[in-house]
Amino acid sequence: MTGHPERPTLRRSIGRTGFFALAFGSMIGVGWVTALGTWLEQAGPLGAIIGFGAGGLLMICIGLCYAELCAMLPLSGGEVAYAYMAFGTGKSYLVGWFLAFGYLAVSAFEAISVGRVTGYLVPGLDQWPLYSVGGEVVYAPHLLLALLTTGVITWVNFRGGRAASRLQTALTFAFLSVTLVFVVAGLLVGSSHHARPLFAHADWGSAFAGCLAIFATAPFWFVGFDTIPQGAEEADAAVPPRTLARMLLLSILGATGFYCVLIWSVSITGPWQELVGADLPTAQAFRQAMGAPWLAHLVLIAALLGLFTSWNGFFLAGSRVLFALGRGRMAPALLERTNPVSGSPIGAVMVSGAATLFGACLGRGAMVAFIDVGSFCIALAFLGVTLSTLRLRRTQPKLERPYQMPAASSVPWVAGLGALFILTMMVWPGSPVALVWPLEWLLLLGVCGFGLIGWWRGASRREATAESDRAELVLGEFAQHQPKKG
Repeated sequence: MTGHPERPTLRRSIGRTGFFALAFGSMIGVGWVTALGTWLEQAGPLGAIIGFGAGGLLMICIGLCYAELCAMLPLSGGEVAYAYMAFGTGKSYLVGWFLAFGYLAVSAFEAISVGRVTGYLVPGLDQWPLYSVGGEVVYAPHLLLALLTTGVITWVNFRGGRAASRLQTALTFAFLSVTLVFVVAGLLVGSSHHARPLFAHADWGSAFAGCLAIFATAPFWFVGFDTIPQGAEEADAAVPPRTLARMLLLSILGATGFYCVLIWSVSITGPWQELVGADLPTAQAFRQAMGAPWLAHLVLIAALLGLFTSWNGFFLAGSRVLFALGRGRMAPALLERTNPVSGSPIGAVMVSGAATLFGACLGRGAMVAFIDVGSFCIALAFLGVTLSTLRLRRTQPKLERPYQMPAASSVPWVAGLGALFILTMMVWPGSPVALVWPLEWLLLLGVCGFGLIGWWRGASRREATAESDRAELVLGEFAQHQPKKG
């Protein structure tokens, strides 16, 4: 090979507000509308709040690791670069592949949810059945909606980071404005008597298991703050690396508060047991208990706004991870293609759109599987980040760190053990949060299988690239800090 290969780059066009909207908007999503009944059934109002509070604390610990690494290495694909500098090509690909699926699992979840939420605003969509998955029928209007909205999200991201961040900012602030109305209404009109019993189960063992079930899915409900590292390379000149770290941590605190306040607000509007089993319990709470159909419609409008903020954010993040794998020549060349006009990673965007549409075709029967398997993949990536933090603190002590986490000797260990605990519980037979056979295990095996295919298909490019060149491709200006290898 003569000379260094040209390093594809992305346009620097995302501002401070755009980064906060990207992270917070990605975290809140639509799960609080579709899954709140399950949370209450598993843990009860206070149990769900404890589960989310504990999950938020774990995410803060993991977020501190991200904040330090993101400010230190503001590169597209975040975790791919961190793992590469810490452990090399193989582990970098492993972390990147599972993280990309975790993001695209959320993207598919939102594509399925759009028909479900819209069906309550526009009745009559449940017709023209096509097939069923997991006992749930897939209807033609739902699939058509998923196709159209996936096309819109793909097109916006095809236009580049600036277009995606502007859409994200508008949707996030519209969501906050609408949500404030019904959350405050619930707090003012509701009664704490309706939240009793505070736990779904009377005995402490079952109550703890309920809290644990919520805690174990925290990676899925809180994932989103880590979209900031994915777009860090696209930060405009007015956003210093330290600001990225602050925006990341602020978004976690904001999402934790949002989830806890919302659960309490909905739980006190009426007996929470009546919400268990409802399709959209948050909307039902305001429609039945408060006799306010307009508030129920407001909830559904907020749900659609949250759905698109989450979808857009994770779509952007997933495409950046795939782009980083392609740019590092660890995966097929298609993933590193960029648009010279918009500065968008068009190859990775197209693959993300195709993967989202495939997931949407599985319908409602796959929603829980996407949550659980997505949580597993994201927790695995979180573990990789904590290990990268520990290793880089030892091997790269002189590398400039614009943001340094407090209690650096203990926080990465707490974060890593928390992620490892979640992973263990999800594969431990008999665990209340274990992956379910066959759909969830088959989905996870499919992720592993496609990862192996991607590694195999990228072998020729990977082997033809000298490690010094790969360091330049993955790390850019930071490649000089990468230890020389054989």
